[in-house]
Amino acid sequence: MGSKNKIIHQIWEILKDYEFNSFFDAFAGSNVVAYFMKSKGKQVSTNDFMSISFYLSKAVIENCGIILDEKDMQFLLNNKNNETIISNTFKGLYFSDKDNRFLDKVRFNISFLKDEYKQAIAISALVRACMKKRPRGIFTFTGDRYDDGREDIKKSLEHHFIENVSLFNNAVFNNGTRCKSFNNFTQEVKIEADMVYFDPPYYSPKSDNDYVRRYHFVEGLAKNWNGLEIQWHTKTKKFKSYQSPFSKQEEAYKAFESLINVYKKSIIVISYSSNSLPTKDEILTMLKKHKKNVVVHEIDHLYSFGNQNFKAGESNRVKEYLFVGE
Repeated sequence: MGSKNKIIHQIWEILKDYEFNSFFDAFAGSNVVAYFMKSKGKQVSTNDFMSISFYLSKAVIENCGIILDEKDMQFLLNNKNNETIISNTFKGLYFSDKDNRFLDKVRFNISFLKDEYKQAIAISALVRACMKKRPRGIFTFTGDRYDDGREDIKKSLEHHFIENVSLFNNAVFNNGTRCKSFNNFTQEVKIEADMVYFDPPYYSPKSDNDYVRRYHFVEGLAKNWNGLEIQWHTKTKKFKSYQSPFSKQEEAYKAFESLINVYKKSIIVISYSSNSLPTKDEILTMLKKHKKNVVVHEIDHLYSFGNQNFKAGESNRVKEYLFVGE
């Protein structure tokens, strides 16, 4: 949801002529933008309040050379243990009993990997395995209601996991800089960077922007449900969502104002959608309080979430605004 994968090259065409060596992605999400900037040799810092984003960034952005080797994989796949948290809590909800037992085994074994980057790769591969196998890639419903017969849904989670470890291993590279990943609320961190990129959850009174509700299972998996309050009365067994200032209209406006003020010495780039609040004019007004030169670019974009373009989920044709203030 919200990934910039389809428009990253358009974003780069707009930003490439600005002078910047360091780049801070303050709402990293899928890490598409941050990874692209790393590939361009920038010193990248990322932040996101969701652990699935943090571990992904840790695995392929902060990490510059560590991969999971065959010995690691043999341990993850074959070391037997008696963990049952997933099998007991989520029985019959998202995956088969066999797949749940696999998740219990591997997630428990990951905690014994001594290297933080190996842990991050393993967690990210396990998360992506779940999202690839899950119809529409989300966890707001139980059962197989949206099973469209795709091969990804037929494959076992073990197959997906092995496949994704290979993909993540191949994505690790060293760009010659020291990149860094953070896992906090954006208003609680302050990163020095030449360019700062804001792509927060888009607020709209017509729909919610609660990423936790859509991805609660894999977020819980990433955290091993440590410190999370599972809401046992819910059908999906979701946990209590994180409190984001971008979930309410008044707080979203204040959060934008505050972030722009904090990073007023950097080049500020904001991605936002034409069907969300604040409006284009309101964001322009906020930026112009601190920036002499402000430009807004418009990109046609088919916004969707799911795991097979809009056919797998929901879609909405909008304009993606890219604000640049310097």
